[in-house]
Amino acid sequence: MYLLLCGLGASSLVAWLGYQKASLSKSGFWGAVLVGTLIMGFGGALWFILLMVFFISGSALSHFQKEQKGEVAANFAKTGKRDFGQALANGGLGSLLAVLSHIIIPLEVAFGLFLGVMATVNADTWATEIGVLSKSNPRSLLSWDEVPPGTSGGVSLLGTGAAAMGALLVGLVAQVGLFLSGETTQLIGRPLVAALLGGVAGCFCDSILGATCQVMFQCPLCGAETENREHCGQKTLYYRGFKWLDNDIVNLLASAAGGTVAVLVYCR
Repeated sequence: MYLLLCGLGASSLVAWLGYQKASLSKSGFWGAVLVGTLIMGFGGALWFILLMVFFISGSALSHFQKEQKGEVAANFAKTGKRDFGQALANGGLGSLLAVLSHIIIPLEVAFGLFLGVMATVNADTWATEIGVLSKSNPRSLLSWDEVPPGTSGGVSLLGTGAAAMGALLVGLVAQVGLFLSGETTQLIGRPLVAALLGGVAGCFCDSILGATCQVMFQCPLCGAETENREHCGQKTLYYRGFKWLDNDIVNLLASAAGGTVAVLVYCR
């Protein structure tokens, strides 16, 4: 109960700051409070800190060189204010793992999965927010042809490097946290490798799903392909993909894939 109350207080404060900085919508505020409370309450301080690494760094990057990102950033559903659905897509699986670590999943396994989930969502956010600034056009993961900036499933060297750095940041914080908690023997270096491999794998899974299965729309005015249901102030038209597979579900599936890769490394 004490940790749940601490989680409620800490997540409410962080969510309020995020709302004030326009990083969260009203529904996103409540989503962040729910996710943060469960992760702190059932996972503990280190779990909550890893969540904060994602939220704080991702929020900061969303405002970084915002003017230069311009219209390209408007095509992504994962930029700007996060709503309730995005909060659950990025932190819902982590919350579930925190709860299940007290019920059915061994703590080490649950933490390895959580590490990969957080590394994936952080890597994906970094790849999007920094990759969009690349001076060269991204390439399609399917054909390797150049595609316009903002195309779902497109990757660039800058974006891939940013994804790796975002994943490593989560692994580094996890390593420091485990060191301070006294777990310094068999786990040295393992969180870093698990987060890097899990985060990058999950990020590429997100790109593959974005290029193949994710629902995409087209703006009737400018013709841009977008993840959003509105563009240029107009309702967008269905273009391709499964209508139920939106960006939030893709993020959830990708983070599950990243968690699976990470736990295989962390618990080997």
